[in-house]
Amino acid sequence: MSRLTIPLTALLGAVLGAGAMLWGSGHFAPTGDQARIEQVVHDYLLAHPEVLPDAMDALRDKQHAKTIADNRAAILDPFGSAWAGSAHPDLTIVEYYDYNCGYCRASLPAIAQLLASDPKLRIVFREFPVLADSSASAARMSLAAADQGKFKPFHDSLYAGGPVTDQSIAAAAKIAGVDPAKAAAFAPKADAEIAANMGIARQLGLTGTPSWVIGNHVVSSALPLEDLQKLVAQARTKG
Repeated sequence: MSRLTIPLTALLGAVLGAGAMLWGSGHFAPTGDQARIEQVVHDYLLAHPEVLPDAMDALRDKQHAKTIADNRAAILDPFGSAWAGSAHPDLTIVEYYDYNCGYCRASLPAIAQLLASDPKLRIVFREFPVLADSSASAARMSLAAADQGKFKPFHDSLYAGGPVTDQSIAAAAKIAGVDPAKAAAFAPKADAEIAANMGIARQLGLTGTPSWVIGNHVVSSALPLEDLQKLVAQARTKG
């Protein structure tokens, strides 16, 4: 999955803004006009391009932090039983996923190992059905299952059931013990939740599935266990 991009002008603005704050605090005084300052920054970045990835990541995380703070409940609070891990976590991470996503399916072992190795961690699962019409159908049933307290058996059964079809969705719901009448009546609420998730995803700039919110870091990519653990540790350090 592709990473989000931050325009160089935004990065330059952030660098210049930081400089202005330093001048204002008396750490050093400006020695020229704005054009000269921009030239100094330009020349420094050309001479030291290795600082750009870290600076861009920091700017991206700062932008994401505001979006996450403004939408904290809609991102971090689970929908029904759509979560796993600690009931009293010191950190909650979020996966935006699609049942048709092979990378999401492939991430299941890493998620299981992460939770098994970290008893204070919670993962919240957010429906992000972007790959096919059947993804939306699966998401609706998944939310109905979560509403009935049966998210995990449905989630596991559907992923284990092969290609996502109306038949495999119904079979997973039956295995999980989802009440079909209640699920049908729940459809409008499920659609509202999916629409809310889509809106947050746009604000976060999610580019595919799986996408993760870990602290203030947002990434659209399948992540191996080691990378997940590293991001979790960083989130705790910065938290």
